Amino acid sequence: MVIAAFNEEDTVGEVVRVARTFTPEVVVASDGSVDDTARVAREAGAVVVDLPDNLGKGGALHAALLAAQAEVVVLLDADLTGLTDEHLRALCEPVLRGELDMSIGVFEGGGFVTDWGNKLTPHLSGQRACRREWLLSVPDLGTERWPEPAITRHLKATGARWAYVELPNVAQVVKEKKRGFWGGAKARTKMYVSLLTYRARRRRN
Repeated sequence: MVIAAFNEEDTVGEVVRVARTFTPEVVVASDGSVDDTARVAREAGAVVVDLPDNLGKGGALHAALLAAQAEVVVLLDADLTGLTDEHLRALCEPVLRGELDMSIGVFEGGGFVTDWGNKLTPHLSGQRACRREWLLSVPDLGTERWPEPAITRHLKATGARWAYVELPNVAQVVKEKKRGFWGGAKARTKMYVSLLTYRARRRRN
């Protein structure tokens, strides 16, 4: 299990504990967090890569992947609620059986806001399972603040087999709740600008 976390001290511990019911190898990259994210994750049983600077999700995932050992990895967001080992099994097993190169988790019944956002843009979901080597081969993975469009591009470029997997009753703590309304809205806007301009930025390069 690989988790990128930035200031997620309230939720990362429980995500790690659930992940460890499925596998003992859980790696958390604390992405320049200024709260107790690293300590909480470590106390919950994770191997922690404590990055001194905030690199963005892509950089944190890349660092965590380099610290991991498993052939197949599951990517999880650090702010999930309602997660169980059954969800992890649903994500992981199609890849372990060789049926898919990547499974992508989509929320179902976890809450209106997160369900709506996940279903509107399911290709941006952070809950995925795939082979570690394949993920490390994604161009721009470590340099994109939000790497999901780069991963999607690589899925298409490599002809990988992938499918969506429903994750019943899983949700995320929305940014507006974590950072206050205006702080959360600003963070959400910056995130979507980065996500939605990926193709244009790639063309310029």
